[in-house]
Amino acid sequence: MPPFEEPSRDCPLCPRLVGYRAQNQAAHPDWHNAPVPSFGSLDSEILIVGLAPGVSGANRTGRPFTGDYAGQLLYGTLLRLGLATGSYAEAADDGLRLSGCRITNAVRCAPPANLPAPEEIKTCNRFLLSELQELTRLRAVLALGVVAHSAVLRAAGMPLARLRFRHGAIHQLPDGLLLADSYHVSRYNTSTGRLDEAMFQNVVLALLRRLEEAA
Repeated sequence: MPPFEEPSRDCPLCPRLVGYRAQNQAAHPDWHNAPVPSFGSLDSEILIVGLAPGVSGANRTGRPFTGDYAGQLLYGTLLRLGLATGSYAEAADDGLRLSGCRITNAVRCAPPANLPAPEEIKTCNRFLLSELQELTRLRAVLALGVVAHSAVLRAAGMPLARLRFRHGAIHQLPDGLLLADSYHVSRYNTSTGRLDEAMFQNVVLALLRRLEEAA
């Protein structure tokens, strides 16, 4: 198995994202302003995959889904369901700990307008592939949104048309890994009514039940 690959702090692979990073570094020199590392143990059985760091959220704090609205819904749910301990205070040093799960993003750098380009998603997929290979106890992936869903399929070497994204669906990949789909926990999705707290919690609960039944 190839060595575990993480992007360097000054990762040069995506010119547009490098330029945006430089802008943020100039405007906010006290922010993280770099590829955001995954959060949680490499022994985890569940990997949660988001889209990309929010510019004033994870890009500021250096921890996925930390410092913006999406983190409130995500971490609040994980705490209620026993997948995290401590408390979420929107800071990387708030003492929150994950239990049995790990969190990453399909794209590790903050993109302009929170929207990575297709080529950037493909380029960053090498890090998601490395993550999947390194998580030797992994049993399931929870994809938050279409981009995350497609990124997981690409990393798994599957045609993107093979399994369509559908909120609440739980797919089984050829290697036995489960792939659960949820709408992204973004403020936009919750403010428009596409996703609410109960809907997201039900997706996580359904995935946990499938894992329990298969244990």
